[in-house]
Amino acid sequence: MDVKGYRKLTGIVLACLIVIFSCTPQMRYFYSLPTYQKITVGDYLDLSFEKAQISKTIQNTLKLNIDGEKQNILRVDKSKINALVAAKPGVANLQLKLFGLIPLKTMQVEVVPSVKLVPGGHSVGVMLHSEGVLVVGQSIVEDAEGNKSNPAKEAGIEVGDIILKINDETVVNDEQVARLVNDYGKTKKPLKVLIKHNKRIEVKYVKPVLCKETSRYRIGLYIRDTAAGVGTITFYDPKTGRYGALGHIITDVDTKKPIDIANGKVVRAGIQGIQPGRCGQPGEKIGMFIEDKDFEGNIKKNCRFGIFGTLKKPLQNPIYPELPVAYSDQINTGPAEILTVLDGEKINKYKIEIEKILPEQRSSGKGMVIHITDPRLLRRTGGIIQGMSGSPIIQNGRLIGAVTHVFINDPAKGYGCLIEWMLDECNSFNPKIGWRAKSSPSLCFFSTCLL
Repeated sequence: MDVKGYRKLTGIVLACLIVIFSCTPQMRYFYSLPTYQKITVGDYLDLSFEKAQISKTIQNTLKLNIDGEKQNILRVDKSKINALVAAKPGVANLQLKLFGLIPLKTMQVEVVPSVKLVPGGHSVGVMLHSEGVLVVGQSIVEDAEGNKSNPAKEAGIEVGDIILKINDETVVNDEQVARLVNDYGKTKKPLKVLIKHNKRIEVKYVKPVLCKETSRYRIGLYIRDTAAGVGTITFYDPKTGRYGALGHIITDVDTKKPIDIANGKVVRAGIQGIQPGRCGQPGEKIGMFIEDKDFEGNIKKNCRFGIFGTLKKPLQNPIYPELPVAYSDQINTGPAEILTVLDGEKINKYKIEIEKILPEQRSSGKGMVIHITDPRLLRRTGGIIQGMSGSPIIQNGRLIGAVTHVFINDPAKGYGCLIEWMLDECNSFNPKIGWRAKSSPSLCFFSTCLL
């Protein structure tokens, strides 16, 4: 064999060795390391290779470069093997190389200040007033001659639209809209209706019809402006007075669209009874609002990770006065617990199991798959029920997230939202059937007005 043949054979052998080495458990361990990780000051970034059964020989060929080392963001802890400690807030880039030449993994580590929050578990009454009035249905209007029509639908107003103004007058509740429609209808002129349709502002012209049944002018719509229900507070920040609750957005029960809030508040609530959940039918907490000026807060934001606002007075938790926050990379599958109320206003803790961690599911808000394992909770509720949304999830003495959804076909299982997602939202505002899930808060509407 000539020199060229030897080179070719050598290349093939090396390529095969690289492929084989890449498929080893050790290399799969390197690939499984996250490309981005967030930890708090004082926490360890554990790069221990023993659990991946990486031999000392291979470990001795590995070199770790830290570009944030000069700024002392991450420091090597000499008391622990392959462990780095987060020294101060900042961003550090890590690169792991074989023989100091072959890159195996690049990571970006963000070190953030330690955050301590008061965990929730408190049941609260949630009251929302929407921006304008929400169209939740359509109806036929029959006049004195027996002619049937739907003026609003014919003008292009659809279910889910929000009525903002009528003839340039801002509308704030359903009673006002009904009065305006009737009063302006007497003029026999079309109404100029300003609506929000799929986040676009549009103008529609609607001519009211005198209804034979009600003797009032109508345009053929069902509307409402107020929602109320029971949920659970997830956390309270004693430094800012802000709170987070529910862990997911509040949507209209009929239109399934998010409610654009004009204002709202949370108040004390007591649980008067439990309707257990079962396969195909979620249960619910039966609650009662309690008037108490010492426990009240506003609602400034209704988004995919919950509702957020400020409380008038500090919130206290009888089980855990304060807990540090854990980020997704600090959460493990295994035992955890939740805090929630089943009787009156008494907060209790119950055992659960975290089965999966899904930090990549931020857009859906479903960061964990959880399984209720506590026999007491299963006996009372059957698992996750409406009104339990927002119940804080705690693991290893840290607040890690909130209960949000229940699996329709298995009430003992559901989803949880990661606490870091909720904190991002809180800090951003100013002072298939087997896996189909349903949000778990019980929110209903006070009334529906017929136009």
